[in-house]
Amino acid sequence: MQNKTAFVTGASRGIGRACALTLAKAGARVALASRQLDKLEEVAAEIRAGDGEAFVVELDMREPESIRKAIARTAKEFGRIDILVNNAGVTKDGLAVRMKAEDWELVLATNLTGAFIAAQQVLMGMMRERWGRIINITSVVGQAGNAGQANYVASKAGLIGLTKSLAQEVASRNITVNAVAPGFIDTDMTQALTAELKERITAVIPLGRLGTADEVAGAVRFLASDEAAYITGHVLSVNGGMYM
Repeated sequence: MQNKTAFVTGASRGIGRACALTLAKAGARVALASRQLDKLEEVAAEIRAGDGEAFVVELDMREPESIRKAIARTAKEFGRIDILVNNAGVTKDGLAVRMKAEDWELVLATNLTGAFIAAQQVLMGMMRERWGRIINITSVVGQAGNAGQANYVASKAGLIGLTKSLAQEVASRNITVNAVAPGFIDTDMTQALTAELKERITAVIPLGRLGTADEVAGAVRFLASDEAAYITGHVLSVNGGMYM
């Protein structure tokens, strides 16, 4: 990935942070994007300590103009964007019968519409270069469903549909579009779960444990690499066998 530029949304923590560090170790210049600039600076410092290149940019996936500005600033800094990792996401859980319209709209705007706008912004440059990788981070629940998460599940299932449609549209320009569907991953979000709930979750995972952010990042790195040049429109599950 030497001389490639990656733009990672939600790079301040969890899976996004792991993706940024992994792509940097593989030789990519990495733009770190999220609302938490202080956390991004910590990730950037870690990348630079390993002789990598990092650029910190503020990004709010709920705001189309914020996405456009962040990607334009990155393209100006690095010349182009070769790899987009759409990782940023939010949850606002609740049973569908009582779900507030604003909670539905927030999650869809952030997780799905924001990802679409980000892809739209990088595609013209990728088409010009005749090379690109777009990797959307979806979820096992986008494949299997989950009670109490109608908004989140709809956004993640929508990302799968978006992945497949974009893959068909841009394949002739040597651009691949794939998705990674993590299962239950050991991050800040899952660390907040009770021990009892974690036990119930691991009981339905054939590998008998939560995954790690680095394991998800490894799948992203592969899909961004030349080794994955003949893979597009694919959903790569990293879920310990939870959903097959």
